[in-house]
Amino acid sequence: VQLQASGGGLVQAGDSLTVSCAASGSIFSINNIGWYRQAPGKQRALVALIRSDNSTRYSDSVKGRFTISRDNAKNTVRLQMNSLKPEDTAVYSCNAALQRRPGDDFGSYWGKGTQVTVSS
Repeated sequence: VQLQASGGGLVQAGDSLTVSCAASGSIFSINNIGWYRQAPGKQRALVALIRSDNSTRYSDSVKGRFTISRDNAKNTVRLQMNSLKPEDTAVYSCNAALQRRPGDDFGSYWGKGTQVTVSS
């Protein structure tokens, strides 16, 4: 199983950016899938996640600015980030709780991060 992130980059404060993550390999089902971020000198923290019923959870710092969505047919998750701030600068990594085969326990899988830099 691989989680491939894409879409990071350098933007200015107030701009928008979208990051995407595609899960591939032997996957039967995905439960929660979402984004975490780690800024220099800080611990990795949840940004947003979306559950299998499409309910969502956001960190307080991004509520109202970021929107997470998923495409179950393509095993992808997308994070639309609007009104970006310099404090959003971090490495963004996707995480999925998924089953590889029917009846398996759900395992936690991480993708390689993508850098998002917001200049002031």
